Amino acid sequence: MADDAPSGRRCGTLRSRGSTMTHPLRFGIWALVHGPRAAHQDPEEPYDASWERNRDLVLKAEALGFDSTLVAQHTINPHQEDLDQLEAWSAAAALAALTSRIEIITAIKPYLYHPVVLAKMALGIENISRGRFAINLVNAWNRPELERAGIGFAEHDERYAYGREWITVVSRLLQGERLTHKGRYFDVQDYALRPKDLYRARPRIYVGGESQPARALVADHGDVWFINGQPLDDVAGLIRDVAERPRGAAPPLGFGLSAFVIARPTADEAEAAHQRLLVLAEKDAPMKAIQKQNTDPKVVMMQTMQKSARVGSNGGTAAGLVGSYEEVADRIIDFHAAGIELFMLQFQPFEAEMKRFAEQVIPLVRQRQRDAKRENAEAGRRVG
Repeated sequence: MADDAPSGRRCGTLRSRGSTMTHPLRFGIWALVHGPRAAHQDPEEPYDASWERNRDLVLKAEALGFDSTLVAQHTINPHQEDLDQLEAWSAAAALAALTSRIEIITAIKPYLYHPVVLAKMALGIENISRGRFAINLVNAWNRPELERAGIGFAEHDERYAYGREWITVVSRLLQGERLTHKGRYFDVQDYALRPKDLYRARPRIYVGGESQPARALVADHGDVWFINGQPLDDVAGLIRDVAERPRGAAPPLGFGLSAFVIARPTADEAEAAHQRLLVLAEKDAPMKAIQKQNTDPKVVMMQTMQKSARVGSNGGTAAGLVGSYEEVADRIIDFHAAGIELFMLQFQPFEAEMKRFAEQVIPLVRQRQRDAKRENAEAGRRVG
């Protein structure tokens, strides 16, 4: 923490490897709402963005012990417009009713829903799920989705200004307030939503985006910051930056990381699987060119992803979770030591690799946590 930093509670604290890490370590999966994440022409993973496919995968993830699922939100498929795109919020409501333990995080682009309407929807799903619902605020990157609907695609910083006021209204309504708000974008008079959240103060709020406006937004209004897959040192730097920002009386900020996992018994086997997906992904080059054309060039996620070849979306394999079971477990522990508490994971073929990860990697991670806890306890006794 900088000596001349403003006063107030910080967003979080960084932990060095080997220290007692009190923040949780959770695993989640990206729902396949717009098909495979690595390559669309994979014979081992036929394209399927159906409700039935997503329902089955989330139920299996819950049975395997995963803690969260992220349901991305688009109205048209961002990769290829004639492909299916599952509607996020109706799917989230159905998942809330069908699951019993897993957290259901659903993305939202503020321009698509008035904050009063969205807050009402979120409270409904929160209560259906018995306190397991969360919002993932994203300020959009796919231009046609908004432009062709006649909504318009505002300039980058303007979208964040809109999103900041939008989440202010949503958050206060989620907390059960009777709200009167007059701002630049919204005029809400004497509004309250009932029933309130029946299980906690309000649903958790995740925030995506790595630009400076995004970092300021998550520090002021978020509970967890989602970071796109990147090398450990880069992620640690992002966490340090946001962890130094004041939070007032709010609890410390949590951090999540998106990553594509390729884990095998040996590093050579993992690299062979990696190369298979890279070759398949090359077949999607025309689709990716259209996607790039449709993307706001100021979006930091896209700038970061162009730095290196990688598999998967939102950084994918750039996080380095490619290797033997032991190597992947060690890298997860290193990210956790840097402050990451939730790993939102992608796989392909999804079902088989999700099961492999749950059976082969998660036990190694948990054993490393137990070993570190025991070593810290022994060190504490020696010091005492």
